[in-house]
Order: sequence, then C-alpha cells, then structure tokens
Amino acid sequence: MENISMTGTLFLMGLAELGNFRYLYSFITLVVYVTVMVLCLAIVVVTWTEEALHEPMYIFISNLMFTDMYGSSALMPKLMIDLMTGCMTIPLSQCLAQGFFLQSFPSVEIFIFAAMAYDRYLAVGHPLRYPMLMTNRKVFKILVAIWIYVYVGICAILVIASRQTLCGVHINSVFCETISLTHLACGDTTLGIVFGFTWSMIMMAGCVSVVIYCYIRTFLVCLKISEDACQKAIHTLVTHIIAFFTFLATTIFLTYRYRIKGESLSLITHYITSVTGVASFTLNPIIYGIRTEALRVKIIHRLKKDKTFFGSRK
Repeated sequence: MENISMTGTLFLMGLAELGNFRYLYSFITLVVYVTVMVLCLAIVVVTWTEEALHEPMYIFISNLMFTDMYGSSALMPKLMIDLMTGCMTIPLSQCLAQGFFLQSFPSVEIFIFAAMAYDRYLAVGHPLRYPMLMTNRKVFKILVAIWIYVYVGICAILVIASRQTLCGVHINSVFCETISLTHLACGDTTLGIVFGFTWSMIMMAGCVSVVIYCYIRTFLVCLKISEDACQKAIHTLVTHIIAFFTFLATTIFLTYRYRIKGESLSLITHYITSVTGVASFTLNPIIYGIRTEALRVKIIHRLKKDKTFFGSRK
C-alpha cells in the first residue's frame, strides 16, 4: 500500500495488454483521429465562413463538431504516441487533466443535443416567432452557459478526486478518468462516488427528458402542418434522433462501465470501447454532413472551389 502524490506516476495497464499489436492499434487510432478531425473541421470551417449558415441550427451543429474535436484530441494523440513508444505511465497531474477533458466533452455534447432539440421545436412549432425566440445572440449565451456549467461541475469532481488517498498505481484502462482513480483510493470514497454519480445522472436525466419532450412535441406539430413542411421537419428530426441516440448509447456504456462490474472487462476490451467510443462520434459529422442539405451543398461547393483554386495554380 503506497500513497501517491501529485507528482507520482500511474500505470495504464490497458496499454501493456496490447503487447505486440501496439503498432496496429496505434495506426487504427491515427486513422480514427484524422477522420474525426478532417470531417469535423470541414463542417466547422464551412459553417463559420458561409454567411448563409449563420443560423442557430448550424451554429449548434458546428459547436457539436468542435466538441468532438476537443474530446478526440484529449485521448487519441497521447494514446497513439504511448502505443508507438511503448510508454505505459502517466503522472497523476496529467491523469487528472486528461480526466477533466474526457469527462467535460460528453457533458457539453448532451447539453448541446438538448439545446438543438429545443431549437427545432421552436422552429417547427412557432415558425413566425422563431426569429425572435431563438436569435444568434441567444445561441451564444446558451453555449457559454453550457461550457461554464460543465466546467464548474467537472472541476468539483476533480477536486474531490485529487483529495483522495491513492494506494495503488495500476489503472485498468488506456486513459484516465476520475472513477478509475476512485477505484485506487483506499480511504472513504463515498463523497466522490455520490457527487459524481448524482451530478451526471441529474444532467443526463434532465437533458434526455428535454430531448424526448421536444421531439414528441415537434412530431405532434408535424401532423398538423402541410405535407411538404412535415417531410422537411421529419427529415431534420430523424437526423437529430440518430445522432443523439448513438451518442447516448455510447456515453452511457463508457461512463458507467466501471459501475457495471467494469473491473471484470479485459484490458483489450477497455481499449476497444475507449477508441470505438470516441470513433462513434465520427458519425456526427457524417450524419449531419450527409443528411443536412445546406451543409452538404456548401461543403461540396467549397471542395470544388478549393480544387479549382489549387488546380489553377499548378
């Protein structure tokens, strides 16, 4: 039994388990990371440079893409380098920092999904008043409030985790999160577990309730409007539903795998769930890039424009 200080070193046992296949896993991680970054960046750049897309829905989508990039960058570069070099250690201070970023990005995303659901309900249910009910200024206020709320909550969780007395150094995963540190604590961990679980459950239950309520209300409104308007609204609604429930299923498993006897999972399973969990967020830019016509048209137009520009310079 050994107390671990902030300058102490932890071992990520998931990296050790990968053994001779670490170069293969490193390549897979690189491919996934580049794919996420390219797809998300394309949507962010197009949204912010095309004035026609400076509307609430597209601002929310671009922030969703930014959050995917934020979360992927918190995990994959370090994971890729560790696999390539064979490094299996991480200082406790870096472990807490990684946990902060990896736990904040899904929290921000679920709030953005809830805000998008409410935005679509206002657009379909109150089309005439929508420009006044949901302005770009209000969107930015909502996004700032989301980031502040999440950062405050995650900081509180990390402060509690950092005050725990750790009597072990082996983390059964390929990355750090507060629940993995709690499993190494030898003191009373009730406060950390109860606060973390309660905060995440209230946030998740609240956001899911808002999403379901807004989707149901939007669907009911669709039954009363013209067929053409209904089809457009349903198309947008289905796009959000696919993205949201894909995100929700992945996040629930990644968040609570320790609480459902995650210690019984093999270390390779931890790696696969970690990478595929983040990889699943590549579906966000694919779903929105393909199913959102305005985005798709603008992205294709930008690619053709850039291709013509670079071709003319040769």
